[in-house]
Amino acid sequence: MTNGRTLATAFAMLIGAATVATAQTPTVLDKPFGDWTAYGYTAGGGKVCYAISQPKSTEPRGVNRDPMYIFVTNRPKEGVRHEVSVITGYPYKEGSKTTVKIGADTFVMFTKDDGAWVENAAEEARLIGSMKGGSEMVVTGTSRRGTVTTDTYSLRGITAALGRIDSECR
Repeated sequence: MTNGRTLATAFAMLIGAATVATAQTPTVLDKPFGDWTAYGYTAGGGKVCYAISQPKSTEPRGVNRDPMYIFVTNRPKEGVRHEVSVITGYPYKEGSKTTVKIGADTFVMFTKDDGAWVENAAEEARLIGSMKGGSEMVVTGTSRRGTVTTDTYSLRGITAALGRIDSECR
């Protein structure tokens, strides 16, 4: 994992400028859980917790990208639990979709700027279940320049990391 400032910046981009103004720097909630780390902070009078990981491999190699992350976020004040999102390190091609594959399961994410979120909110629980039962997750997206990228994330530790954010952000 990278330092807290980089993670805070990445998360700030994800949740938007309005919340950033009132957000604290995230605090590590516990030791890393395998390849995942849990963070929390207070924003707008409510707790925000998230589990985060970075890819173990990316293709194609040598492409200039900012850091890439996958988040699972809880914002109890807003009724949000286990929201999955990706920061891909480049602006997505406008109108493009991103796919997430875990074993035989495939999920579609909509894109905006350098972020992606589950297209069908009803699929979020199924995605989380697949993440808990899987060993790796492959995220494929297309940059504004037309480059197709594939990022492979380890799912080792996701169940424990989710348990930690669930206990911290109820």
